[in-house]
Amino acid sequence: MSEFEEKLADVVGIFASDAADVDRANSIPPSHFDRLASLGLYGAFAPIEVGGLGLSLAQLCDGVEELASACLATTFVWIQHFRLLAAVLDPNAPAIVGDLRHEIVLGRVRGGVALTGLQPGPAKLTAAPTRDGWALDGEAPWVSGWGLVDFLIVAARGPDDTVVTMALDAQDQPGMDVTERRLSALNATATVTLTFDALFVEGDRVLAQAPHDPSGESPEGLRVNGSLALGVTRRCCNVIGPSALDNELRDARAELDGADAENIAKARARACELAVRASHALAVFLGSSSVLEGGIAERTAREAQLLLTFGSRPAIRHSLLQRFGAGDASSL
Repeated sequence: MSEFEEKLADVVGIFASDAADVDRANSIPPSHFDRLASLGLYGAFAPIEVGGLGLSLAQLCDGVEELASACLATTFVWIQHFRLLAAVLDPNAPAIVGDLRHEIVLGRVRGGVALTGLQPGPAKLTAAPTRDGWALDGEAPWVSGWGLVDFLIVAARGPDDTVVTMALDAQDQPGMDVTERRLSALNATATVTLTFDALFVEGDRVLAQAPHDPSGESPEGLRVNGSLALGVTRRCCNVIGPSALDNELRDARAELDGADAENIAKARARACELAVRASHALAVFLGSSSVLEGGIAERTAREAQLLLTFGSRPAIRHSLLQRFGAGDASSL
């Protein structure tokens, strides 16, 4: 085991021991994110020459899975930093983030996301050009890490069916209303709804403007998110011990690893459905203690349920409904 792997295992152990307390908290302890930063994980896929770890996609996904098996809430917030990391690694990054590249790679400046503009259907969040910048209007219903991150990567629908991606300060400001959300699981992620009323955004905060393509999400990004569900199943396998679930976990991981843009939705759905079944198996394995509020089985079941709806594009949702025997649901 390498020195990095030993340090990661130590952090996983600490996260696992803290998980029940985090589940009851309104916010994740800052020390959790500091530990990730000390391992260099905020610069996970950044090149070594700029201070990153230079991890491959496979290495990154394995790390996400391992951390999610210990504390899903912390991992859920941490991986959203990767949008900011990818933005700052772009040679054409604007100064608003480019000048902070070193701090972002080291995790001293941290990012979250509000990706409402990427979703299909009518625009819920719009960006309209003004004389000096942009006006942001509408709602971002689910924004995690409020009070824990410094920048938000915001995607809003722009003119001519485009998506405008911008970097906003993650703090209260005129033109923005913040509403706390109480979640059934991962409540410590400090998830809020942001409502924008002609919020002025300077032009130099725009990172990109591209055609709106709801199916254009890269398989790599969806693969990383799939590691959250694998992590929940991994937790169940760790507690239960050797069983057929171990083989199912390996198969689900392999399917995600090999999925292209056409098949990633089905692979994500399989991983999420497996996490739900594994959480139920864990409840049966642990017996009557599983009904106690805050226990590992009860918490894991709530977390697995939440992952059924996290980042669930229409194709993922449709595949999940098919797996649950409701593929003809009229709501799609």
